[in-house]
Amino acid sequence: MSIAAILANPASGKDIRRLVAHGSVFDNQEKVRMVRRLILGLEKAGVTRILYMPDSYAIVPRALNAISPSIPVEAVEMPIRNSQTDTTVAAGIMEILGAQCLVVLGGDGTSRAACKGSTAVPLLPLSTGTNNVFPFMGEATVAGLAAGLVACGRLSRDKCCYRSCMFDVLLDGEVADMALVDAAVYDDVFLASKAVWHMDKVPQLFLTRCSASAIGLSAIGGQLRSIRPEEPKGLALRLGNGSPLVVTAAIAPGMFADVPVTGVTEMAPGEIFNIETSPGLIALDGEREVEIPSGSRASIRLNTEGPLVIDVDRTMALARDEGLFRGPYKKAKESI
Repeated sequence: MSIAAILANPASGKDIRRLVAHGSVFDNQEKVRMVRRLILGLEKAGVTRILYMPDSYAIVPRALNAISPSIPVEAVEMPIRNSQTDTTVAAGIMEILGAQCLVVLGGDGTSRAACKGSTAVPLLPLSTGTNNVFPFMGEATVAGLAAGLVACGRLSRDKCCYRSCMFDVLLDGEVADMALVDAAVYDDVFLASKAVWHMDKVPQLFLTRCSASAIGLSAIGGQLRSIRPEEPKGLALRLGNGSPLVVTAAIAPGMFADVPVTGVTEMAPGEIFNIETSPGLIALDGEREVEIPSGSRASIRLNTEGPLVIDVDRTMALARDEGLFRGPYKKAKESI
């Protein structure tokens, strides 16, 4: 039996950056339509069972109102807390139940929550969030096909996926949390709305990937270097006034910041970078999550054993090369 799993976050694409910046709202009805196409793609690829995360909006049940797949589509049994914990718990349960791929609908934060539950199962993150550096931005139908081919074993994981880097967040030498894209030190003690947009309060920024076309905090590094997700290195930036180097970057949809950069250091796997702010906060993938108590020692470590991510373009190209969706012409039977 080949099992695929769907984790659709009803809260993604609706955070405070819709008020302080100019991001569009990704409504749940569009997620319903995406899930509908995703299920059809998974079924066509040959998946024999689909698991899904239950949620308060009932995204998957609403999607099933308009289609009748020939395979079972079942919710995992779990409490709904309407928080990121739901995604983390669901991912862990799905791994135990034998899911061979996890399709995650959300932004960077939702993808991070899923990876906190499982990094062993191949992940296909589909963009429905605010900052979408980690997720794939594309058509759900094709994403379903790609995820399904991996879940069924019709194509090799090794050929279809890449291993992404991530950050270990250490408090007093122990792993306290993780980040997929960026970790920003925040010189404040209030979690508040969690999202980061006051760059004058960020003295240190750590990035697992950099691209000039990215949005969010990684866009700052993207104006200095290019680092692909699978490359075994990261970038540590020191920020602060008085620097002759100022980077202009889109740190949120429609929001730009001029960020003074005082230092740029390449990060090697396993190398520990100390955080000099205490007390303070660490924002992970754009949201303030970890508190640094007074007197505690916090640090960041680049970990090359991050999630296994399905590359949709690579997977579909391989499916073409192997002729998975080609066959002899079959004449349709004439009705009597």
